[in-house]
Amino acid sequence: MVVTPQLLKTFPLLSGLPDATLDDVAAQSSVRKAARRAIVLNAGQNEEQICFLFEGRLQGVDFTIDGREVGLYFVEPGEFCGELCLFDGGSQPEFVMALTPSVIVSIPLNTMHELLKKHPELFATVSAKVAGHVRKMTFQRSLLGLPNIAQRVCCQLWMLVPEQDKEKEEAHIRNPPTHMEIAIMLNISRETVTRVFQSLQNRQIVKRDGTSLLVVTQVSVLRDYAEGKQEL
Repeated sequence: MVVTPQLLKTFPLLSGLPDATLDDVAAQSSVRKAARRAIVLNAGQNEEQICFLFEGRLQGVDFTIDGREVGLYFVEPGEFCGELCLFDGGSQPEFVMALTPSVIVSIPLNTMHELLKKHPELFATVSAKVAGHVRKMTFQRSLLGLPNIAQRVCCQLWMLVPEQDKEKEEAHIRNPPTHMEIAIMLNISRETVTRVFQSLQNRQIVKRDGTSLLVVTQVSVLRDYAEGKQEL
């Protein structure tokens, strides 16, 4: 696969750029495939690239002092990662790995710098993403301090409920993380996550519709579990 302006237009961040600009960016970009569990960005290295996900799913991960893997965030098709180095020129802070076979478009760091200088709207979008990323990671870290494991899992699920659905009685979580992925994010075992899900399903709080959709049938009850107002 060759990087073309049409391919770059599939990414929301770049879709509004002039055709001539996209021609230049495409000529400097590259595309690669990553197998499941392959490392896309290495922690501690100056990667000199911003990665845009065309197909698949990625996850940012870190490791505790005793070597256990902790999931930090997901990257979905159309999104990008590795942007922090645009602001400080530092090394990549966490690993980014492929959860499924993925196709990634890499744009050189200096090319992205030029785009941000010439197009302030891009700079504003990337800055907002970094700010949101920091907020989510701060909250994610706070979950690890909850002594009630069931509440921890419910908080993670509550974070996945789309904002527009949080005041509704039913919500749809599309492409939900697996039990193992949730376990990694919360530093607990997959079996523990499965037990919590079984309790939620037995109480008809959530139900699965295949592997790509999780239906929250009682949003307000899930919120109460997440906030500790009720115990599971």
